[in-house]
Amino acid sequence: MDQFKDFPVTLTSPATNASPVTPSDTQPLAFVSRAIYVGQTGDVSVEMQSGEIVTFQNVQGGTILALRTLKIRQTGTSALGIVAMW
Repeated sequence: MDQFKDFPVTLTSPATNASPVTPSDTQPLAFVSRAIYVGQTGDVSVEMQSGEIVTFQNVQGGTILALRTLKIRQTGTSALGIVAMW
């Protein structure tokens, strides 16, 4: 039973969907993320929802970054096990 099914979904609500990410400089994510999970330590280069490109350096494995991203870029990304959540 889902006790929260009638509650509105907001940006502070937990993600309800997730998908593993293959970093790409050209392919956008299927959905703009609410957050990303980084499974193994490394750099993560993203294209934010605003279009700005930024690299988060030395993100530790097991970290969740609250980011609204269009792409996880291959160029500049060395982290592995990335999962997009929305």
